[in-house]
Amino acid sequence: MRKKIVVAIDGPAGAGKSTIAKIVARELGYLYIDTGAMYRAITWKAMANKIDLRDERKIVEMSKKTGIKLVQSDDNLKIFVDGKNVSEKIRSENITKNTNTIAAIQGVRKILRDKQRLLGRNGGVVMEGRDIGTAVFPAAEKKFYLDAKPKERAVRRWSELKAKGKRVSLKKIAEAIRKRDYRDIHRGISPLKKAKDAIVIDSTSLTQRQVAQKILDRITESNG
Repeated sequence: MRKKIVVAIDGPAGAGKSTIAKIVARELGYLYIDTGAMYRAITWKAMANKIDLRDERKIVEMSKKTGIKLVQSDDNLKIFVDGKNVSEKIRSENITKNTNTIAAIQGVRKILRDKQRLLGRNGGVVMEGRDIGTAVFPAAEKKFYLDAKPKERAVRRWSELKAKGKRVSLKKIAEAIRKRDYRDIHRGISPLKKAKDAIVIDSTSLTQRQVAQKILDRITESNG
């Protein structure tokens, strides 16, 4: 029987992690886990309860009492916070803009990291985020770092929003991605960086299917 492993996929915003991780998880019959959605969930709850995002003590206390449930539904991952489906709410621009503040709180990262490790303790997961291969599962059997040129990542995000009927300028999106990259890389707690043993894939000129296949090939060649 083929051993079920932990597949860690890290990378900056817009590199295609979510879509590609879903494809890989589906092909392997694994659980897909979007760790970024967990930080968004905490951000949503804090903002919904009008808690000052700079009040780290209150945010950590709230996080300890927050129930986050991830439910796989076909290719979609539904996020529940204390029993409430917030899958759409956590994807708003306002949540996106403020999630980095929450993600920089050490107490929150510890709480969510423990939850993430629990979800992946028996393997059989494809987990994507910013620090999976470096902090959450440093001993993951397979680690990948997806990247793409900033301009390409901005175009992808712009196309995604356009498909949802939202009108946002490409220039603004490019600037937002630049700022987000800077914050992620320079964050004092679990910054975005490549794990030393991660397989780096530049997805700039590749389709999602091509990237997913590269990952699947590397997994099967050593786990066959």
